[in-house]
Amino acid sequence: MPVKQFADTNILLYAYDNEQVSKRQKAISIVGAGMTQLGTIAISVQVLQEFYVNYLKKGGTKPQARQIVEDLSHWPVVDNSRELLGHALVLSERWQISLWDAGILAAAFASGATELLTEDLNHGQDYGGVRVLNPFL
Repeated sequence: MPVKQFADTNILLYAYDNEQVSKRQKAISIVGAGMTQLGTIAISVQVLQEFYVNYLKKGGTKPQARQIVEDLSHWPVVDNSRELLGHALVLSERWQISLWDAGILAAAFASGATELLTEDLNHGQDYGGVRVLNPFL
């Protein structure tokens, strides 16, 4: 199956957040689909790094965080590269978004996804072929 969606860090974090109950259930559903239908949802090294750091900030342990990152690494993962950074810089200028959000968008393009699951960008906006979906709306 081809990659259809790209998941931003916040989607993954909500799957492990006991304080955001309403968002947690939806996030668990997305992560579950990514695990059972391997290859349909992509992530990036940036997403994995952000997940690791923020999971620890929320009280998770390093062994737990490492295991989750290892599990998520079975998904298609877009590597960091100079080319990806270059594309992110262009996207940041073009769309007037932060470099971090542009890095996520550039990785979504690189994965071949047509949908970006995030709550950090404008729901429904098409960024030149990748449409943002906020699954929590």
